[in-house]
Amino acid sequence: MKLDILAIGVHPDDIELSCSGTLLKAIAEGKKVGLLDLTKGELGTRGNAEIRAQEAANAAKLMGALVRENTEMDDGFFRHTRKNIMKIVRVIRKYQPKIVLANALEDRHPDHARAAKLSSDACFTAGLAKVESIDKHGNIQKRWRPEAVYHYIQDYHLTPDFVIDITPYIDRKMELIMTFKSQFFDPDSKELDSPISSINFLESIKAKNRVFGRPAGVDFAEGFNVERAPGVKDLFDLF
Repeated sequence: MKLDILAIGVHPDDIELSCSGTLLKAIAEGKKVGLLDLTKGELGTRGNAEIRAQEAANAAKLMGALVRENTEMDDGFFRHTRKNIMKIVRVIRKYQPKIVLANALEDRHPDHARAAKLSSDACFTAGLAKVESIDKHGNIQKRWRPEAVYHYIQDYHLTPDFVIDITPYIDRKMELIMTFKSQFFDPDSKELDSPISSINFLESIKAKNRVFGRPAGVDFAEGFNVERAPGVKDLFDLF
């Protein structure tokens, strides 16, 4: 099965927080979307790997994503190694996405920028003819390089290179985020507080999407950064 978009997040919920409005819009337009988590998020202050795995599965179903996989790298301790690059390469070659969405190029959480570099390099490596990978059935995979890699913006307020209008999908995005109930605001929780467990954090997500939307003249948008300048066929593609 070939995907139009593969969204990669180092932690379960990264995708939902940062680019799920864009994915909901793509799915509504008939695009095939898949999700890849690099770790189980086992070092998160709240919840545990088992809870987050179930939350991730529920979120994927609610979103309408066709697949959700996890490479099971070590949360907090994964590094830019051949082994980890190849884990992502196998997924890219398996689903042959046209576009990959990846973690922020710079962010508060050090895992995010490391994952951005790892994912970007894996997309390039997946297109190299002399780099061999084997699927779970023992077959040699065909090389594949996505047409584009875009990095969604996370906690830091980076200046976006482009934005996607998600106004019709903002409420569903917030619903998707709350699928990860263990991580976000819950007045009945007995677990330790974290930077993302306050009600103010959830309000900041909508506020950030509103700020991204303002220059484009829309109510809510998600922002993305690029490593190379994207091209458009016509000036009227821009708004």
